Amino acid sequence: MKIAVGGIHTECSTYSSLVQTREDFKVARGADLLDQIPRQDGLPGDLDLRPLFHARSIPGGPVSPDCYAAFKTAFLAELAAEGPVEGVLLIMHGAMHVDGLSDVEGDWISGVRELVGESVSIAVSYDLHGNVTQKIIDAIDIFCAYRTAPHIDVAQTHARALRELTQMISGIGRRMVAWAPIPLLLPGEKTSTVDEPAARLYLQLPQEDRLSGVTDANLMVGYVWADVERATAAAVVTGTDPQAIIQSAERIATAYWDARNEFKFGVPTIDLATALDHISKLETKPVVLADSGDNPTGGGIGDRSDVLSAWLASGRTNALFAGIADEPAARAAKDRGQGNTVHLTLGGALGSACPQVSCQAKVLSIHGMTEDGTLEVALDIHGNTVLVTQKRRPFHQVRDIDKFGINPRDYDVLIVKAGYLVSEIAALANPAIMALTDGAVSQDITSLNNTKRSKPTFPFQRDFDYLPKARPSARAGTTRQAE
Repeated sequence: MKIAVGGIHTECSTYSSLVQTREDFKVARGADLLDQIPRQDGLPGDLDLRPLFHARSIPGGPVSPDCYAAFKTAFLAELAAEGPVEGVLLIMHGAMHVDGLSDVEGDWISGVRELVGESVSIAVSYDLHGNVTQKIIDAIDIFCAYRTAPHIDVAQTHARALRELTQMISGIGRRMVAWAPIPLLLPGEKTSTVDEPAARLYLQLPQEDRLSGVTDANLMVGYVWADVERATAAAVVTGTDPQAIIQSAERIATAYWDARNEFKFGVPTIDLATALDHISKLETKPVVLADSGDNPTGGGIGDRSDVLSAWLASGRTNALFAGIADEPAARAAKDRGQGNTVHLTLGGALGSACPQVSCQAKVLSIHGMTEDGTLEVALDIHGNTVLVTQKRRPFHQVRDIDKFGINPRDYDVLIVKAGYLVSEIAALANPAIMALTDGAVSQDITSLNNTKRSKPTFPFQRDFDYLPKARPSARAGTTRQAE
């Protein structure tokens, strides 16, 4: 059973000025790619996975047309070179944006379908913050998406998709997909699956899986920071019975819509000035302050210094800033050398319009190399530690900080560019606060430029009714005729 594996995975804020190019992507091949799919029991003994490549970047702005076209051309060429396959597993995100293309994943997936033909089974694994279109649904047989945010089931989702795919190829139930768009877009920070009502809604999905004719049920939050027509929440269901998957999708969509007014931020969420004032009155530590508008894992640029500027203006010390992307500053600190003092201007190195911080900084430690883009430095700025990186990146794991020889628990405040906190950082928080800061992924979503997004969409518009109507894929009809 020969199955090709690969795809492309990123998330693009249309409110970001930073265009992604080839150097922003890391490409996994061979064993590195197959390691993204955990081994599981029950797969066919003759399973032959053929890894092509998987291109992935830290979320950012739109991908350049040339970059996307080169990746797509290369992927289709490698797929064609594999010769006939029985299945394709596509590992995607669902929120890529390329100027001039209204549906990037639809373009990629339909290109794969056109190449392999109608008889080959195609499964996709998606991020729940991806967007779905009829073009995508019509090209696939199987759809599986993450069920956790923060995402702790990525590999398991790939495994679900592979299991569905191998069963279909083996003749254990022909799969088909139906979906119900939901005119509702919320930020991930309001829809984390560790908080209600998302927690209970996502716990319902495995129960849908157990219904006759349904094999994999999904609730897509969609991606709110792209002003594009296809941005939407959706219920997407895979199964073996057309009527069963339609009914399941409509149940899931109804439950999500009915809960729309219940979604709230999972931690106290306030403007930056109020957050800093509140922190000054706390006696616990470390407080974890999320700089939400510049979160690089949501599409933020990662170079903003708004919080650092405000913190220094307050005269406070003993904060750890993790971190700020500023290649000129990182290079200048490296050139000056560990233990020495250097004059720096921090902020806006990648184009963000933000306050710049002019300061004297002592170089505490230097890690990585400029040659491969891994240079990172720890600086002491007026009694605070600031991590400055050559390339934009998140600090979501404690090990990302440990290498500097510092312990985040020693600080009064840890400032991270994030929205909701991943488990390791959340475990440090005493307490956690999210600041409503400026940036390409501003949490004040109703103030976003909103010209191309479908109308009505809640909460951009509120006074309208919605009754879900699920749409089967074109292949569902073909499947029924074939059977």
